[in-house]
Amino acid sequence: MSSRSFKYIVRVAATDINGELSTLYGLAEIKGIGVNFANAICRVLNIDPNMKIGYLTEEEISRVEDVIKNPGKYGIPHWLFNRRKDFETGENMHLVGSDLIYYVKQDIEREKKIRSWRGYRHALGLKVRGQRTRTTGRTGATVGVRKKKQPGGK
Repeated sequence: MSSRSFKYIVRVAATDINGELSTLYGLAEIKGIGVNFANAICRVLNIDPNMKIGYLTEEEISRVEDVIKNPGKYGIPHWLFNRRKDFETGENMHLVGSDLIYYVKQDIEREKKIRSWRGYRHALGLKVRGQRTRTTGRTGATVGVRKKKQPGGK
């Protein structure tokens, strides 16, 4: 590691990552990449997951970005992807960053448009995945609660 120079900020997939983090957790900082997918990337490229990400060379960073863009080409199993059987194309994809945000918004809009139950819940701003709503998730002003008057004045 003496021939490698250390960078305090590493840019991977349009995300700035603290160079002090290990490679595993540094890659997990990218939106759309979790610890398991980051571990798969490290195994495919034979990168030590415990090495600080600031020690990666420019060539290694470009290889990591290529694996993020085309994980199937490197033998990463499709069940690790975050978008399997895409609604429109039917392909297995792995999305990161702004692409992931765009596709999630598009999915929510589609559910609202077809008037599914999840679409209704999204449209009304309520919980979508079956959580309780009786006591949590409340918004607006507090209703029906009075403070007791302090003895001795105010």
